[in-house]
Amino acid sequence: MAKVTRDDVARLAGTSTAVVSYVINNGPRPVAPATRERVLAAIKELGYRPDRVAQAMASRRTDLIGLIVPDARQPFFAEMAHAVEQAAAERGKMVLVGNSDYLDEREVHYLRAFLGMRVSGLILISQGPSENAAAEIEAWDARVVLLHERPEAIDDVAVVLDDIGGAQLAVRHLLEHGHDYVACLGGTEITPTVGDPVTDHVEGWRRAMLEAGRPTEGRLFQAPYNRYDAYKVALDLLAGPDRPPAIFCATDDQAFGVLRAARELRIEVPHELAVAGFDDVKEAHLTDPPLTTVGSDRPAMARAAVDLVLDDGVRLASSRRERVKQFPSALVVRHSCGCV
Repeated sequence: MAKVTRDDVARLAGTSTAVVSYVINNGPRPVAPATRERVLAAIKELGYRPDRVAQAMASRRTDLIGLIVPDARQPFFAEMAHAVEQAAAERGKMVLVGNSDYLDEREVHYLRAFLGMRVSGLILISQGPSENAAAEIEAWDARVVLLHERPEAIDDVAVVLDDIGGAQLAVRHLLEHGHDYVACLGGTEITPTVGDPVTDHVEGWRRAMLEAGRPTEGRLFQAPYNRYDAYKVALDLLAGPDRPPAIFCATDDQAFGVLRAARELRIEVPHELAVAGFDDVKEAHLTDPPLTTVGSDRPAMARAAVDLVLDDGVRLASSRRERVKQFPSALVVRHSCGCV
């Protein structure tokens, strides 16, 4: 059976191939409603399927957006990826997702692969300060929007959160419960010192503690971002002689590990230990007790990133204010902090 072509659709609909193209691509020129209906009816009757590869070769762009995340297994990145996919679908685009696994070479691999596929744009949740990634982006002259994190080495348009302010809200709230101090579960030795959300969460904790006149020395503890390794760190911390009265975790996943360790050690949360996290992933509603945390409007952030990468916002932004769109943080109070 011969392949159905755009010419066949145009012939059946009684119009030109250009008009068929406008209907399929929803532009760039408007099509009268009656004509559009004839074209759509012809497409359905003939079973026509557009050749997306040929379209991409002609336009040098595909209907794809590349998205690179550090680890889609972590709830925050999974929820952010889903939000980006939904925002892209609203614009008629599909999303390719790659996991960098916090490795510079893996991030560069996906940058090169996705940009080589002529994606319409690329959204990067970077794993850290990557000069190699910056060089790759510059070499392709690509449309790239940074999301969630803005490494110092990559000076592209970014959609970020007020991470420092959000952490301050959480730590102030814990201190208002009357605790002598709040310990912090931060990042690891390889966590970037600039442009990383976890680093900013630690900075917010430090500022809130200093505002309250509480020393921070010896009260910051390193922990991986995931719940499993954070659980091991928390077991040692909570079983020790200097158990803190309250802990602020740089991520919700770390807080889940702390809650698990406390339960295992028969430490009652929040009466013997107050806990707060950061991210407000959906699972935070279901912990026992429900987790007090810092939230954000992820769908709005994802939509802003998709709009910027598709609407030439990347190229038109000039000043730093235009190049960095910051969303506010909000404290989400539940029970793990001591509130009823």
